[in-house]
Amino acid sequence: MNVSRFVVVGLLLISLGGARLPAQGQGRGGPPPVVSERATPEIMNEDPQTEQRSQDRVGFPGHKIIGNLYYIGTVTLSSFLITTPQGNIVINSDYEETLPLMKKSIESLGFKMEDTKILLASHAHPDHQTADAMFKEMTGAQTMFMAEDVPALKNMKPGGKEHPIDRILKDGDTVQLGGMTLTAHLNPGHTPGTTTWTFPVRDGGRAYNVVIIGGGLQDDARLVYNANNPQIADIWGETIKKWQSYPCDVFLGAHSWFFNLTGKYKKLQANPKVNPYIDPAGYKKYVADVAELRTKLIAEQTAAGPPPPRGGGAGRGN
Repeated sequence: MNVSRFVVVGLLLISLGGARLPAQGQGRGGPPPVVSERATPEIMNEDPQTEQRSQDRVGFPGHKIIGNLYYIGTVTLSSFLITTPQGNIVINSDYEETLPLMKKSIESLGFKMEDTKILLASHAHPDHQTADAMFKEMTGAQTMFMAEDVPALKNMKPGGKEHPIDRILKDGDTVQLGGMTLTAHLNPGHTPGTTTWTFPVRDGGRAYNVVIIGGGLQDDARLVYNANNPQIADIWGETIKKWQSYPCDVFLGAHSWFFNLTGKYKKLQANPKVNPYIDPAGYKKYVADVAELRTKLIAEQTAAGPPPPRGGGAGRGN
């Protein structure tokens, strides 16, 4: 490990019990975010899980999902570890202040964060990619991101650090390491370069198709009379069609409430012999729900007519 990586890793060993660390992507003048190691029992017992952004910086137990695929994110910001004999792959770095939580999760599983060779992402929003530069400093991992999200990433400079971009991906590109092959699917809508990752994993003598959806349709998204993106309704329609075409046994996503992390983890602890993450029906329901929401938003916004002059936003940036 070089000196810079040693310094970064040393700083990340700060105790996390209610630690207050510099905010990333929080705007000026606000209080620094609070990072907590563990969620309350009420949160941990949610089934189905609800969208609670107060849990973005709250730790969640690192655990095996299936085969060589592990969960290493927070309660609501999904991050994934894929292990191979030639080093590991991580999807989503999240915030700089949550990297100690990720490091602790990886180590609890018997692996080392520094063994990460490749860093990937779901989409270019600060809650998923603010920590990319620090993650690269810690590990030396190669960073690979979808071309359409590169402009946003170049503007994401926590503490003035340039955003590291080692390889630019296009729709259908593959990422290979240690016998694993991940396919990057361009599924725009949430951001121009939102990326769904698909790949097979082996467990118990058989292969399972994993789908990690890169971003969802917010229930306040502007799909009609959107001056910033007039084609957004059609863009979402094409993304939904693509989702429908992916074979899926194991459904995951950029945010944990997409796939009910807390509910599935609770079931996994109660009966480890039955893997709740094998959930093709859950995937189909999620895609159908998004399709229904798109139809509903188009009908409501068309009936309501153009929004006031300052309307037409793209919804929450999560």
